[in-house]
Amino acid sequence: MSNTFSRREWIAAFGASAAFGSTAAPAQSSKPMEGAFIIMATPYTEAKKIDYEDLAGEVDFLDKCGVQGMVWPQMASDYAYLTEDERMRGMEVIAKAAKDKKPALVLGVQAETEKQMMAFARHAESLGPDAVIAMPPKKAKSMEDYRSYYSSLCELAKRPVFIQTTGGAPDIEPSVEFIVEMARTYPNFGYVKEEFKPVIERLSALAKHRPDVIKAVFSGAGGKGWTYEMRLGFDGTMPGAMYSDIYAQLWELHKKNDREKVREVFSKLLLMINIDQQIRGVKHYVFHKRGVFKTMVSRRGEYTYSEAQKAEIDFNLQALKPYFRA
Repeated sequence: MSNTFSRREWIAAFGASAAFGSTAAPAQSSKPMEGAFIIMATPYTEAKKIDYEDLAGEVDFLDKCGVQGMVWPQMASDYAYLTEDERMRGMEVIAKAAKDKKPALVLGVQAETEKQMMAFARHAESLGPDAVIAMPPKKAKSMEDYRSYYSSLCELAKRPVFIQTTGGAPDIEPSVEFIVEMARTYPNFGYVKEEFKPVIERLSALAKHRPDVIKAVFSGAGGKGWTYEMRLGFDGTMPGAMYSDIYAQLWELHKKNDREKVREVFSKLLLMINIDQQIRGVKHYVFHKRGVFKTMVSRRGEYTYSEAQKAEIDFNLQALKPYFRA
């Protein structure tokens, strides 16, 4: 283990800090961990290099949209297509751009192995985000590998640690019981992005342990079920960035208990979520059309759009324009 403290020493240090006011305990973010925490996209130049200027500009865009948080790099950020150096530099660019901005910043540190994850985590810690997030390790062989991976991260991190329940080893389920156990052991491990099916049942089971053990439960999947999830009292969602201002306003309306307006706005958002299932690369088209990115280039494939496809995207997007903030 490469950590300064053993697990027993870490837990003892936390207990001592609770009793005597020491700074040994992990710091808690001053920003609320609730609402629309947007998964940032990764912009590219025509040569498929990361456009770091646009990446910084995306932070400004999200701030203008009024989002409650921003997250990078996760699945919607193309993290699997990024090199280690690109991820390290991208975190630096985003952390600099996010300084003094209102949204909470969450940096993604997941990797296939614990050793790789810890390299990303150390770099993230040096940049002082409001929280970190990690999917489970893909090369894990057992639940004990998951336990070691997240224990190492919690011992290192001086801030909230989110677990994203999907994206890990295909045959290992991060059970609700495991998450609760880890959150009891490590007070900064009480934050969950839940995408493992059955999502609603798992979110509900986790929510029963709030606020003393589990601190926040978020959904993913593009926020498709967010109105129902808000009704059930969950803490937020982590969707992609194309319609960030819409997600931000949905949370604001929810906090005002304006359910009819939530339904009205969400119904228009669903038009775009639906068309995304019919036409490949809608995300890139929308980012370019909204002036956030210079290109529509992706490392996932080559996207082209017929006139009929453009007309359909534009027609549905028009319904959301009254709610755009940036």
